[in-house]
Amino acid sequence: MVWKKHEYEDIPGTYVFDGKHAHGAYPLNKLLFSFNSEECRSEFDEDPAAYCDKFGVTGKYKEMVVKKDFLGMLRAGANIYFMAKMCIPRGTSVQDAGAQFQGITTKEFQDKLLQKGEGLVDKLEKVGGYWNG
Repeated sequence: MVWKKHEYEDIPGTYVFDGKHAHGAYPLNKLLFSFNSEECRSEFDEDPAAYCDKFGVTGKYKEMVVKKDFLGMLRAGANIYFMAKMCIPRGTSVQDAGAQFQGITTKEFQDKLLQKGEGLVDKLEKVGGYWNG
């Protein structure tokens, strides 16, 4: 399959969920989506490697799932919303995953979030009370 090059591919630290990345990660995303079901989450917890086999998740994808390499899965084309279904029920918060994405501790990530929020109310008031990006 031939994929068109996009400008966003050259933005450092950006992992866009697009057809090119999602195509090879279809079995991974199918596995992650299955975590909508408590029964599936329990089955995964019993034997993550066997659960990967059930969904045809092999090679580097399987290794990332078993090691809970969230950044690796994201880079490989995992849908972040589906990946949250793997993280959150197992005690990994979105902030924990965000910290792992940046290679820092959860505390450092939380501190960065707080710093970015400083003065936000004043900024919002200056632009009419809502954020437009």
